[in-house]
Amino acid sequence: MALCANHNSVYVALHISLIHSLFSFFYLTSPVAGIGSSAGSASGLITSYDVLYYTGVRAYFSEEWEKAAELLEKSMSTREALFRTRRQCHKECVPAGYDRLPKLDTEKGNVWDLWAVDWVQRRAECVRFCLGRAVTPAGQLPVSADIEYEFSTRNPYNFLQVVYWKLGKVQKAASAAHTFFVANPSHLEMRNNIEKYRRMEGVTEDAFQDREMETEKHWALYDSALTSEASSDWTHAVEKWMECVNETLRQTDECRAQCEVASQRLPENRGEDGMDGVFEKAAALSLSLLSCQQACVTQVATRPGRISAQEDFLPTQLEHLHIAQFKAGDLGGAVRSLRSLLLFYPSDKDSLSNLELYTETLGGDTEAHGTKPSQEIARYVSRSLQEKKLLYFGMENLNFNFTDPDLWTPEEVVPELLRDTWRAEKEVLNEKLKAGEKEVEMDDSGFYAGGPVPQVGVTISMDDNSLNGTNRVVLDGVLDQKECNTVLRLATAAASAGDGYRGRRSPHTPHEKFEGLTVLRAVKLAQDGMVNQSDAKLLHEMGERVRTLLHSYFRSPSGLHFSYTHLVCRSAITGDQEGRLDLSHPVHVDNCLLEPETRQCWREPPAFTHRDLSAVLYLNDDFDGGELFFTDRDAKTVTARVKPTCGRLVGFSSGPVNPHGVTAVTAGRRCALALWFTKEKHHRDMEREEAESLWAADGQSVMKGGEVKEEGRDGTAAPARSGRSGSQSSRSRGRGRVTGGKDEL
Repeated sequence: MALCANHNSVYVALHISLIHSLFSFFYLTSPVAGIGSSAGSASGLITSYDVLYYTGVRAYFSEEWEKAAELLEKSMSTREALFRTRRQCHKECVPAGYDRLPKLDTEKGNVWDLWAVDWVQRRAECVRFCLGRAVTPAGQLPVSADIEYEFSTRNPYNFLQVVYWKLGKVQKAASAAHTFFVANPSHLEMRNNIEKYRRMEGVTEDAFQDREMETEKHWALYDSALTSEASSDWTHAVEKWMECVNETLRQTDECRAQCEVASQRLPENRGEDGMDGVFEKAAALSLSLLSCQQACVTQVATRPGRISAQEDFLPTQLEHLHIAQFKAGDLGGAVRSLRSLLLFYPSDKDSLSNLELYTETLGGDTEAHGTKPSQEIARYVSRSLQEKKLLYFGMENLNFNFTDPDLWTPEEVVPELLRDTWRAEKEVLNEKLKAGEKEVEMDDSGFYAGGPVPQVGVTISMDDNSLNGTNRVVLDGVLDQKECNTVLRLATAAASAGDGYRGRRSPHTPHEKFEGLTVLRAVKLAQDGMVNQSDAKLLHEMGERVRTLLHSYFRSPSGLHFSYTHLVCRSAITGDQEGRLDLSHPVHVDNCLLEPETRQCWREPPAFTHRDLSAVLYLNDDFDGGELFFTDRDAKTVTARVKPTCGRLVGFSSGPVNPHGVTAVTAGRRCALALWFTKEKHHRDMEREEAESLWAADGQSVMKGGEVKEEGRDGTAAPARSGRSGSQSSRSRGRGRVTGGKDEL
């Protein structure tokens, strides 16, 4: 039974895979010898980075800033040192046991198995000895999924930017903030902090460098190559695309090495009552290893700050490369790159047509005609196909679950029994790609636009048809001019710099001043005699008016509760508007995280997932810009615009069918009442109820949902907790994220 390259037999390949899994089996199930279990950093060995991280987080919450900084930094450097050691041990131990391979060529049956065991034992011994020289036994154990999540989302830098700010080390704080923000671009508080750091004395531009850029070098090369293409600098584009391809292959190999050398738990509950034999467990472990290595494609193709990978990442680079080489005059290189691309898609009509063009252009250059694909790409494709065959074999025969990360997988690799399902899924995906992933938007919010408008004088100015969307409406006449003027006067007298609840001056752009006022703050100011009671009550009653209108128009099937209410004014900063390209509020979705590249919207923090209905009630129009606009899920294609004016109400469901943003306010002051509603009572706005309790305690009535709340209501004030802040903190506890006012600048 020869063990050579390019086996066609799945059975033979499975034996090879079993050998590798047996290597893992021996390495993982044998005790680590030669090192005491209590070895720590004092011994010079690499210790457990998860313990360092947990200890650093505890120090953070104890406000031991120096200790927290030391431990958090050490946890990250220890993790990197561990990864480097694993890579080195993998490199050193690849040849281990190779002297036994010739014997596998001739021996059969049980003797073959023994020689295979001898080979993997030698390799396992090599890896165990190599790691044991540098890593403590505890440091070799797998970390929890929570720890992996923390580091993959760069949350240590979230803690560090606060720690360094507390210590007065603003340059380091800015660096940590920037590094975290690269992978979390939807984190508005961090964006605001970064803008503040940029204006601080002692903070230089060098601070705003990604500390993790070494592991993301291929993305920097990718962006540089695209920039060169845009300027038609084809020579430079070729250079960058070649570097990008090589770096992508290197990052993939490094990821695969981690899969093989890093400690993994043995599969549990295999077979009935977990009574599988060693070969069944070895097969399961083998398939898990191969699945991990296949997943490296997805890991490397996922840009920081993105949830989904870029499809066909490596083939896309090769496509760009061969075109750039052709335009730069390197025909031989273009042929090599194109033939490499054809290894992924051998029957692609465009590629074959281009190859014909290139060969015709080469003319009598026989040497260039004979150019073969890149050896590295050929090995990559061959290895990947062998692994896919094994994994699909495991799916068909061993009840193994595998998600293929590639679109280019040929149909013949997939077993016949799985082919129909695989073909249908691939067809759906290909159709999405061909159509630019233009999806039919379905709104599952439970709202149905088109209900009656129960207020005299209010008219429907724009509906779903005129707004080119689903569950959108513009109502005019909700306020009269006198009411608008009253609330504008209230905003001028009482709105505080910042957003009205956390003091953020410019949460979205440094070119505008942001002022806000909540109902509760207005009530307290009225009690102190700072504003008129009637003005504060009007602010409250406006919200009730909006709820009544939208509950009816969108035919809400259940009660509609206030989630948050916020009077907000945006003012253009004089002399800071020239050449401005940003938005007053970037395109977003209110209850999910929009990912324009993949057109996905993820219902997870930091999005306010409990929001069901959104509304904006405008107070004025004497400013420039500040238009609300709706977009497609690509965040670029504008589907509708709404110009603010006194008494105009815009209402829409808060989900992914309604991405929206606000254009820059370039002159004047734009004021509006922003409201969000939820169908979940436990997410209601407790601050609003506290305001109502304060009125009741003073013996005053307040309009609420068309009814009058009489005197005598229990005047006990509810805790000061908004639906926004309360929900955010409850969702954040599970991950230990840095939240809360004390963590912001």
